Amino acid sequence: MSRVIHVFRTPDRFVVGTVGEPGDRVFYLQAVQDTRLISVLLEKQQVQVLAERLVALLEEVHRRFGAELPAESPVVGDLDPLTVPVEEEFRVGTMGLGWDAEASSVVVELLAVTEGEVDESVVLDDTDEGPDSVRVFLTAEQAREFATRSELVISAGRLPCPLCDEPLDPAGHVCVRTNGYRRGVGMSPSAGETGQG
Repeated sequence: MSRVIHVFRTPDRFVVGTVGEPGDRVFYLQAVQDTRLISVLLEKQQVQVLAERLVALLEEVHRRFGAELPAESPVVGDLDPLTVPVEEEFRVGTMGLGWDAEASSVVVELLAVTEGEVDESVVLDDTDEGPDSVRVFLTAEQAREFATRSELVISAGRLPCPLCDEPLDPAGHVCVRTNGYRRGVGMSPSAGETGQG
């Protein structure tokens, strides 16, 4: 069976969002164009890498080709939740990025997880063999906004422990830096307690 490549040349929306509570969130990327909607599942780390690489790609394109860079802005125009229903098309395995000089567009390709290794030649290619994919063409402004929104979504999770940087759970946290010793918030060591674990 030949692969399916979902192409969005002028997306109305390309965003990351989550379903679930912090600590139990599932991350999705959605591409929307007219009445077409595709949602793909991915890991938080994949979102972070994609956002960082998009910014790096924009800077490289500016440096090499003199393309205009959109200004960094702390304001994101699209803060709406994911479009419902959120129905997973596939789980993302491999991701690819490129620059289409002819269209002055960033190209993002998200390929489905496969059991074997993915031949890199299928990324950003229309070959019939390979995993299903979603290919989205973004303006530099859309790419920058995607990266900014991604950072906001990632940071909206659980706060990190000030000692070990692991996420703090509402139910408690066993910190490796304190050897698993838990002290109540705001309590000082009692007489005779050294605090060493």
